[in-house]
Amino acid sequence: MLTRRHFVISTGALFSAPLPTSLLAAPTSDKSMWDIWDAQVTPPNYDAATSNPWGLHRRFLPQRVEANTGLVPGDIHVDAVARYLYHIGTDGTAMRYGVAIARGNLYEPGTYDIRWKTKWPTWTPTAAMVERDPNLYGNLAEGVDAGPKNPLGSRALYLFVGNSDTYLRSHGSPNPESIGGRASSGCVRMVMAHINGLYENVDAGSTAFLYAAENGVTAQS
Repeated sequence: MLTRRHFVISTGALFSAPLPTSLLAAPTSDKSMWDIWDAQVTPPNYDAATSNPWGLHRRFLPQRVEANTGLVPGDIHVDAVARYLYHIGTDGTAMRYGVAIARGNLYEPGTYDIRWKTKWPTWTPTAAMVERDPNLYGNLAEGVDAGPKNPLGSRALYLFVGNSDTYLRSHGSPNPESIGGRASSGCVRMVMAHINGLYENVDAGSTAFLYAAENGVTAQS
């Protein structure tokens, strides 16, 4: 089994000394492009309940549904089996969205604080991701600029436990075909046009509840 130490030793032997951090270009998000990117990921004449250029099962389109009693307005609940994210309203209803969750044992049910949210985030794979899938993430280790092809898409909600960032997110995805499945490395994915609407109504400080997933079977109906 290749360890992080193996990679450190191997790369040290193959390459010259690493560049100083100050010389590495950090990923950026160009605010002057935000409105342009929003337009690129929003279908013409967009209607959240009916627009579906992505070919999703219609149950994954945003819908307002009745909320269970006793739930706190503003909180988020992720039904990982049905692949739904619910945002609880103040009137006894919730907005329901289709999502994709993490593949295999990378999904982490639990209770999280939404400590931060951002538009058009940059993205950097974690060290664990690079070590686990070096062929997939190795070339991206220094980070990815914001934009429609960024893995976090157009919006991201950052999940914390206390003051510790879990590196789990609920975020937009450039791969809307994954909605309804198990695809990510830990995060909860949404269609970018959908999370753009959700984002405006979620306050930092809200709680996200991620419930346990089924074992090995993807919801289909």
